[in-house]
Amino acid sequence: MNIDFAKSPNGLVPAVIQDFNTHKVLMLGYMSQESLDKTLASGQVTFFSRSKNRLWTKGEESGHFLELKSVAPDCDKDTLLIKAVPTGPVCHTGADTCWSEVNHTEDFLAHLEEIISLRRKSKDPSSYVHSLFEKGLNKVAQKVGEEAIELVIEAKDNNADLFLGEAADLLFHYLILLNIKGHTLQEVIDVLQKRHAT
Repeated sequence: MNIDFAKSPNGLVPAVIQDFNTHKVLMLGYMSQESLDKTLASGQVTFFSRSKNRLWTKGEESGHFLELKSVAPDCDKDTLLIKAVPTGPVCHTGADTCWSEVNHTEDFLAHLEEIISLRRKSKDPSSYVHSLFEKGLNKVAQKVGEEAIELVIEAKDNNADLFLGEAADLLFHYLILLNIKGHTLQEVIDVLQKRHAT
């Protein structure tokens, strides 16, 4: 990978970090040739910290690593786009992105999937999602079945609020089921798109 580190007087290039699954921009860091080499060798995103003046692997203190998926230079070979899977909150504030104020309306389901993944990895005993994952696949599948039945029951009445509430419950638990099975909503969308194209 031919990156022009010499363009910068300090030998660093910007590295934009993007979530591999949700495509959300997570953070911006800086890389030297050495930090890029370590990233490629270890599979965990490593920057050159300008404040610490040393290599810094994201998550070395918090445990919230960025698992590398791909690296791509821009057309000028002086900026990197790195796609990674975060193992926890990315921002030092505890937010999932350093742009936590971004409106998630357009990609809310992807955002919700990311929250579900983070809750699954958390150790918070008060988290409903974490406790559901702890009970295993059978319990998650059972919850999806229960929510589906409740939605069908509400569909026979004329209370829009209750119907939409049950629809939301079913969708939420369906996302949890996809997660525990190792799949994403995008994979389901891909299947639907293929069917639509035939």
